[in-house]
Amino acid sequence: MSDKPVPPRPGQGAGGARLAEILRVDHAGEMAAVQIYRGQRAVLGAARGHERITGQLAEMEADEAVHLARFDHLLTEHGVRPTAMTPFWRVAAFALGAGTALLGDKAAHACTEAVEDVIEQHYAGQIAELEGRDPVLAAELSKFRDEELAHRDKALEEGAREAPGYPVLAAVIRAGCKAAIKISEKL
Repeated sequence: MSDKPVPPRPGQGAGGARLAEILRVDHAGEMAAVQIYRGQRAVLGAARGHERITGQLAEMEADEAVHLARFDHLLTEHGVRPTAMTPFWRVAAFALGAGTALLGDKAAHACTEAVEDVIEQHYAGQIAELEGRDPVLAAELSKFRDEELAHRDKALEEGAREAPGYPVLAAVIRAGCKAAIKISEKL
């Protein structure tokens, strides 16, 4: 993914095709975020002494569920299909959440920090692209981006970068997110 806004594509229907890509990939991302938090809560919620982080994860999951519901509505409103990768992303995201939670609280936070870092950049590019063409959607994405940044900041505050193997863990998660974004836009 490039940090530069994608210029409008030439030709009739190009704006609609790009909007479909934006809605499809953002829907996939929010669905995956919900699944990551569910995976983390499944592991940490079953263990004693993790009530505080489980509560934090539940709050972040609730924010993501609101975003997902909005994209569900936008997909329907614009006649856009979700990504064909939805079943795979759902399982992969839950596994990522459960796997990082098995590594401990800090690894769960490292996952949030890495994912939200990529998503913030992704949303920023879309916002810049949409400001002139669809200011209402750009404003909604700005609100969602701010909430994603709050999740990232909470994860950093909770010691995300203190997770065992943080540099490798975060790099792998970021690379996976960027690949999922590219794939979900097209499929």
